[in-house]
Amino acid sequence: MALNLLGVGHFHPPNEITNSFLESLDIGTNDEWIMERVGIRSRRTTLPLDYITQTRNLDAREAPKAAEFSNAHLGAEAARMALARAGISASDVGLVVGGTCAPDTVSPAESCNVSRLLEIEAASLDVNSACTSFLAGMRVVSMMREEALPDYILVVAMESMTSTVDYTDRRAAVLWGDAGYAAVLSPRHKGRAQIVDTFLESSPAGADKVTVDRQGFFEQEGRTVQMFAIKKTGLCFNRIKAFREDSDRPLHFIGHQANLRMLETVCRRCEISPEYHHSNVEWFGNTGAASSGTVLSQNWEKWRDGDDLAVIGVGSGLTWSSYLARFGAADEA
Repeated sequence: MALNLLGVGHFHPPNEITNSFLESLDIGTNDEWIMERVGIRSRRTTLPLDYITQTRNLDAREAPKAAEFSNAHLGAEAARMALARAGISASDVGLVVGGTCAPDTVSPAESCNVSRLLEIEAASLDVNSACTSFLAGMRVVSMMREEALPDYILVVAMESMTSTVDYTDRRAAVLWGDAGYAAVLSPRHKGRAQIVDTFLESSPAGADKVTVDRQGFFEQEGRTVQMFAIKKTGLCFNRIKAFREDSDRPLHFIGHQANLRMLETVCRRCEISPEYHHSNVEWFGNTGAASSGTVLSQNWEKWRDGDDLAVIGVGSGLTWSSYLARFGAADEA
């Protein structure tokens, strides 16, 4: 089932973790080291910078208490923008699907926390697929019976990943930022774009390669995960190309914002020219399940009828996922 995309929204908290700030923590890194390896200049965090400086976040259980925004607040702020762009109110929403790598609450679902903030009285549930949670949520909705779905569905990703970072570990500290992303979907009301060819796959044999223990820290096998991300992103992009092989519409690429160097490698291998590659990882870091969506949202006014967007995610699980957003294609897909 094709889903109509009516509006999207994003939110980044104001506190900024620059490379110079990380250098001030004296963890063996500097701007040159960071840019060479991951190409990230800045990230946003829900945590006060003084808190990071003083504690290095060595007790991850304390981070949610210190945070200036909860996961749900990130999602709710993004949702308000998405609802405004869609031209509907929160009371119109009949289903809320949430997703996050590191929820503030295991129970209730984070989607319920977002719904409470927005005063939405509707079914609310989480789809947890780590950094692919938003795309997995889209996939799950697309597989539902159209007649069983409400007119308007809100899908939300909210990530406070900096709360899972040990700020004595330069490998993790340079990567993560916090953000929220939301999209308003409908099975029957037309929007600016359609979501088609949703895809989700996993290889649980690699489930131990990227982990965040409950109230613990982010850990990953860096090189293994990097090569996985490059390979599977290329696979998803080529799959979308094959799906639309007879189309003369331009194909734009938005990948999982893991790091800029990974995305550049994908572009070289898949022969994606710079004008069709869109990213924000250089200025916002890896924002987990919100990452690719925030790029789409920041460029919302830029997309034109006739544009195709290949949106791709990879993450813990190990899992890879994608969808094709077709602008101005309501009668084509």
